[in-house]
Amino acid sequence: MAIQTNKTDKVSRFIGMILLVFLLIALGSVACKKADEGAIGEEAAGILEGIMPFEGTVKAVVGKYVFLPEASGFDVVIQGDLESGTLESLIDKEVRGEGTISPDMPSILLANALEVIGDSGDWTNIFTRTEEPVLEDYLDLGAREEFVVLADLSYDKKDVWEQNEKAKVYGSLEKYDTGDKIAVFDDEGKEIGKILVDSYTDFSQFYLGKLGHFDKFWFYLKVKETVDWSQRRRTREMFHADVVFAGLF
Repeated sequence: MAIQTNKTDKVSRFIGMILLVFLLIALGSVACKKADEGAIGEEAAGILEGIMPFEGTVKAVVGKYVFLPEASGFDVVIQGDLESGTLESLIDKEVRGEGTISPDMPSILLANALEVIGDSGDWTNIFTRTEEPVLEDYLDLGAREEFVVLADLSYDKKDVWEQNEKAKVYGSLEKYDTGDKIAVFDDEGKEIGKILVDSYTDFSQFYLGKLGHFDKFWFYLKVKETVDWSQRRRTREMFHADVVFAGLF
């Protein structure tokens, strides 16, 4: 009878130890979950207040626009000078910071502070914003809708473009020693003419850089003067334009 009791006690203690282990694991999981939820909650609260942290490797810089692939959906803007160095010197370097999201410019993340990681692995503050943003060339989704697709475009139909100050065409960018040109294509992929590029905004150059893996896309243009008829007939160059944006749609 004593032997049976000892066996029962051992089994009970063994089961108790197992239950204790499971209880400790469960409590640990709950604590971690609460910690994660707390961190997520703090981040979400910051976003709701218009503040968002970012961290990543700088891949492109044009003017004050900085491209970090990790800041998905946002174009980081640095308004003002760095404490040391230039924005271009940050290309391929890891940075982190905190930015403000503006409802008026939903794709822009305006950096309030910026740090860069050094060779020793330490973070150094290189920027603190003291200026309000000045983005005269920024083009939001609403503004892009004002650009008219030039349908039935042809070098001998100048009325198609002359009646539109803001236009968009589908094509590819060609670079020459004499200047850049946009080769325009129709729905069947046939080239129908060229547009002479007079200038780019920083915003358009920034997006052209982001579209580097694509051969053809949409160009948003400010239409300027028409090319002389004799030149149009000979070269299929239709008109001059300033590029203000480029995108896949």
